[in-house]
Amino acid sequence: MRDWPGPTEVWPHGESGLFPVRSSERYNSRRRCIQSTSKGPGLVTESSQSLIDVRVGVIGLGYVGLPTASMFATRGLTVVGVDTNEAMIDRLLEGDVENLEPDVQSLALAALNSGKLRVSSAIEECDAYVVAVPTPVGPDHKADLTYVRTAIAALRPHLVKGSLVILESTVPPGTTENVIVPELEMSGLRAGPDILVAHCPERVLPGSTLVELVNNDRVVGGINRESGERAAALYRTFVRGRIHITDATTAELVKVMENTYRDVNIALANEFALVAQRLGVDVWEAIELANNHPRVSILKPGPGVGGHCIAVDPWFLVELTQDDTTVIRSARERNDSMPRLVVERLLANAPALGTHVAVLGLAYRAGLGDTRESPALRVIKELESRGVEVKAHDPYVVSQAGIDVVTLEEALDNASAILVITDHSEFRNLDPDRAAAAVANRILFDTRNCLPREAWERAGFTVLTVGRG
Repeated sequence: MRDWPGPTEVWPHGESGLFPVRSSERYNSRRRCIQSTSKGPGLVTESSQSLIDVRVGVIGLGYVGLPTASMFATRGLTVVGVDTNEAMIDRLLEGDVENLEPDVQSLALAALNSGKLRVSSAIEECDAYVVAVPTPVGPDHKADLTYVRTAIAALRPHLVKGSLVILESTVPPGTTENVIVPELEMSGLRAGPDILVAHCPERVLPGSTLVELVNNDRVVGGINRESGERAAALYRTFVRGRIHITDATTAELVKVMENTYRDVNIALANEFALVAQRLGVDVWEAIELANNHPRVSILKPGPGVGGHCIAVDPWFLVELTQDDTTVIRSARERNDSMPRLVVERLLANAPALGTHVAVLGLAYRAGLGDTRESPALRVIKELESRGVEVKAHDPYVVSQAGIDVVTLEEALDNASAILVITDHSEFRNLDPDRAAAAVANRILFDTRNCLPREAWERAGFTVLTVGRG
């Protein structure tokens, strides 16, 4: 194994001498942070120069893993990107990165063409391993750690004394200490004295992945001080934001708290919307007025919550302690109920749906083709369970298993109602008069309040909106 840079290289302002903790001890120091001095992709600063010879294995080349591997590679590190999806590996080997965000495409191609990033379906011996694989929840809302444990089992035979293992996947607090460490120690090496282990959760927003990967603050949780420092040193090769070091369990909790905070606040907005509907007032106006208060910032209501994080991570806390997470569970259940409530309101206002419903939007957020946990999928399932035919259109989604995905014209043609689920800009620019000429019934349910209501009403549509009575 190559020598890692010492603490003075990680802590340029002399902070390393403040905490005389033996590397074999579990982390029990107060939190610290450092300010990164990296200048962006493709440059190597003096502080990161000592890491150039470090070989990094990134396991999982999804929406976080591939950009992370590419960032390390464009900073001069030798990177092996590993994924079990052979078709993905073949596409990357051919330079096919078309399904990625534009700036991530450019970054990945630069990394691959530089020779510093090599992709494979097999793990090799490296100095550091970054595990970035999915952690879904099962039907019982409990975390499924299958992908994480499989990755750990696969890299375990390649561990040697001095190896660093970083878990980026979002997991229930306590997973690093109680699951990852014992499984790594099955190698015969001890976590702390022999191998270094840290948790560094990703903090990116799909659609802005590269900008946030570089500029956002990062939280690094080590099982001991040296683990945190070595992980921080690795991320400092490209992170411009501050890097906060704490223990592994705290880092796990921080990530889950961030997403739970958003979920609870969206649930609050959705309940405000339901109250407003009963009162016969406009929740969108009420939220705008309430947000004039200097200490109020209410989020937007909608048809539910989607994505790989906000719709999943709060369950990790509920799994740990149901008695202490009643608000979190209630919020999760409220947001999960919104697709059903949307369908019920549509059918109450359009009881005779003679033809199909045109569902506009399959992605969980605007400008993306990502359908993970999208409320649109649950809305469609609810409609079909009630015998309603659905034709769906999304400018960013070509196909979706079990759903009739068609062109916009085919979706609108002779539709009994239009149901907007995703606030894509393409939908905001639709011509109401052309839509009126195509549909069988002029009923529009704009669940995102993203279309110009008055223009659609002038075209003869009855316009429904979440939170407007």
